[in-house]
Amino acid sequence: MADAVDFTPGPLDRDAPFYVAGHRGLVGSAIWRRLERAGFTNLVGQPSAALDLKDRDATFAYMRDVRPRYVVLAAAKVGGIMANNTYPVDFLSENVRIQTNVIDAAIDTGVERLLFLGSSCIYPKMAPQPLREDSLLTGHLEPTNDAYAIAKIAGILHIQAARRQYGLPWISAMPTNLYGPHDNFSPKGSHVLPALIRRYDDAARAGDPTVTNWGTGSPRREFLHSDDMADACLHLLENYDGAQHVNVGTGSDVTIREIAATIAEVTGFEGATEWDTTKPDGTRQKLLDISTLAESGWRSSIGLEEGMERTVAWYRDNREHLRG
Repeated sequence: MADAVDFTPGPLDRDAPFYVAGHRGLVGSAIWRRLERAGFTNLVGQPSAALDLKDRDATFAYMRDVRPRYVVLAAAKVGGIMANNTYPVDFLSENVRIQTNVIDAAIDTGVERLLFLGSSCIYPKMAPQPLREDSLLTGHLEPTNDAYAIAKIAGILHIQAARRQYGLPWISAMPTNLYGPHDNFSPKGSHVLPALIRRYDDAARAGDPTVTNWGTGSPRREFLHSDDMADACLHLLENYDGAQHVNVGTGSDVTIREIAATIAEVTGFEGATEWDTTKPDGTRQKLLDISTLAESGWRSSIGLEEGMERTVAWYRDNREHLRG
């Protein structure tokens, strides 16, 4: 069982066991790469095929075996509007089980420092923009992804409870919309940006005259490259210790129409873009207030066009082996 930890933010021990839960996903793989570049020599992780984090006994057994000093909890079931709207039970049940098992096992094995990763969808649909951390639980959620949001809110409260009950210096970070290598590019399960990349790249290769996207294209979204997110995670682990979760983003947003136009240009698609307005737009705007993160000394460094070019290049190099 975890005991209270006398922790002062500063450099982490590069030789201590460091478990990245979800190390093959979009965020987890970026965090793994960032930790390797920072000189961490004892990184541990298991693919979901070898360790099902929904299995409580298996999760506890693994954590007791590796005894990590640090943990980043990046494992989650994720998806776009259609997937969240179609399978709310799966998104709620699976995510609650994953994060509860990992957090409880971390308490059981005395993990010193843990970072839980959530999502900007935790905020109320009508919360003032940009979204401040203290807007949490002040209104109704966006219905298309409320089940996933509730799971992530439960994770934030679990971390805060561990701080109160055990005195653990554990923290939570809420990223904006992420993109980059190892994303889910499947047509039915992906978020908006990887879905657009696949759609426009397929159309460019096939010479299609049009691409049709969901909604009106008018909602505004903020996008952060996964490598920037990974850098922010290490920064928070070494520089921040507070019960309040921390927003992670760029502080600027674009319309879906604008991002679609950028992807069309990067992929070389020369046709027309049409919009199916019978499909839902989702939340009108999601822009994070990143004051807390900026005050801690961190800002993003990868511009959207640069990040898009890198992501499209990675997708093209790996599309034959991607899921979906």
